[in-house]
Amino acid sequence: MSTPSAPPTTTGARSAPPHPARLGTVLLVIVTAYLMVGVDSTVVNVALPDIQQGLRFSGTGLSWVLNAYTLAFGGLLLLGGRVGDILGRRRTLTAGVLLFALSSLLGGLATEGGWLLAARALQGVGAALIAPSTLALITTNFPEGPRRHHALSVYASMGGIGGSLGLVLGGMLTSWVSWRWALLINVPIGLGLALTLPRFVTETPRHPGRFDVAGALTGTAGTTSLVYAFIRVSEGGWSDGQALLGFGAAATLLAGFLLVEARAGQPIMPLRLFADRDRAGGYLSIMLLPAGMFGAFYFLTLVGQQALGFSPLRAGFAFLPLTLVMFTTVRLVPRLLARFGTRPVLLTGTTLITVASVWLWRLRPGDGYAAGLLGPLLLMGLGVGLSFMPLNATILARIEPREAGAASGLLQTLQWLGGTVGLSVLVTVYGTATRHATGSPADILVHGASRAFGAGALITLTAVLVAGFVIQGRRRR
Repeated sequence: MSTPSAPPTTTGARSAPPHPARLGTVLLVIVTAYLMVGVDSTVVNVALPDIQQGLRFSGTGLSWVLNAYTLAFGGLLLLGGRVGDILGRRRTLTAGVLLFALSSLLGGLATEGGWLLAARALQGVGAALIAPSTLALITTNFPEGPRRHHALSVYASMGGIGGSLGLVLGGMLTSWVSWRWALLINVPIGLGLALTLPRFVTETPRHPGRFDVAGALTGTAGTTSLVYAFIRVSEGGWSDGQALLGFGAAATLLAGFLLVEARAGQPIMPLRLFADRDRAGGYLSIMLLPAGMFGAFYFLTLVGQQALGFSPLRAGFAFLPLTLVMFTTVRLVPRLLARFGTRPVLLTGTTLITVASVWLWRLRPGDGYAAGLLGPLLLMGLGVGLSFMPLNATILARIEPREAGAASGLLQTLQWLGGTVGLSVLVTVYGTATRHATGSPADILVHGASRAFGAGALITLTAVLVAGFVIQGRRRR
């Protein structure tokens, strides 16, 4: 390990920064790559009923269409960042975009469920190469000052825009053409980006280092085993032999992951980041909130289309109130943080998300959109807007510059994996609640979904307790 005063060792020539006249094109190329990743986290949500019917997924097995992507993405995100450090960010981003386009093509052509799930997992690998490289390339290509600040503000907005745009775009493509185009649309976009990147975007220096492959494999395999075990429980109950084997494998692999990270010279998850009490609480909360919410979006999509009779397009637009409230709230949060500090704002946000989940838990057959869904969506948008920026500030406060990349990468990783594991837990609750339920298919769906929303409320309530009793909210020094 080099001393802090030693300059980084690099290999390969670094290109000159782009001409100022080209900076707009450079920003467009980089944020389009990042937007593609965000869109694909939700673009298939409103297409799920069509996918289920076309490829004959079970009600619980359908969740793997989302989980296959998010598990590979979240599990390999830190390793993808290390690949960019060692091989060069532009080269890594280009490879990730090409892999993403290829896997999207394979997914769009899928004729059976296993084929689609393999393609979605491959998409996640491509996304894990794309996401960590985009921010570093903005830093490399934009000079310090107003131009970089503008680029960073545009980049930061793309995360939320991507998820919201994915719901609407997925609804449009599924309604007007086919669910397959929710994936196939990535092919021309990816090929265009791969051709444009070398022309406009400056490469970053390469830093010699080691890939923590053992950590990436044990962590991803352990999380996958855990998700598999929960979904098996939803279908076969807690006595299911494969579920018990899955839980055992998950415990062994995740313990092995912690052992590898404790001994690795260049771990993908430095355990010292958890030594700070506020940061540890922030990491726990950044896992719990998506764990309680990701499943809510999954079940709300199914309820909207299969119980309320929405078209895919209308189901996508049904989430717009949440999006609009969230974006409006995010603009106010910096002033609220300056006036009240992180802890009160975070407590308010997590409490509102929990109240929204409790409201959804009370959903009953016959409740329409206005009576049953609109209010919780508005509350959830307000809570999300108040929660995630304070959590980001808490996690990155008092962090040493040399660990900023690892700290922010771990934040993204835990956020994605929390949502994935949380969805598997809520699917288990849903499967258990509907296994012996009677009534019409729509009534059974709403019954199971309401139970899943209740479980989500318990998860987000835990985040409220962490915000109240673990995070102290000390101001940045």
